[in-house]
Amino acid sequence: MKPVTITTLRELKQAGQKITCLTAYDYSFANLLDRTGLDAIMVGDSLGMTMQGHASTLPVTIDDMAYHCACVARA
Repeated sequence: MKPVTITTLRELKQAGQKITCLTAYDYSFANLLDRTGLDAIMVGDSLGMTMQGHASTLPVTIDDMAYHCACVARA
């Protein structure tokens, strides 16, 4: 599959095509999602609640985001 870039997403939007995107926070789930042919995989600060057990996103640090983004990117 050809990599999806910002330009690709812009072209899809301009053409009126739907863009598919789901959230992953780790390698194994990102690997599964990547096999589905999604346009994009997002890593959001909601990992604070879903992965770290916090009550909100406020405790999530840039280091946390970088770690989870790196895990997803490896997939």
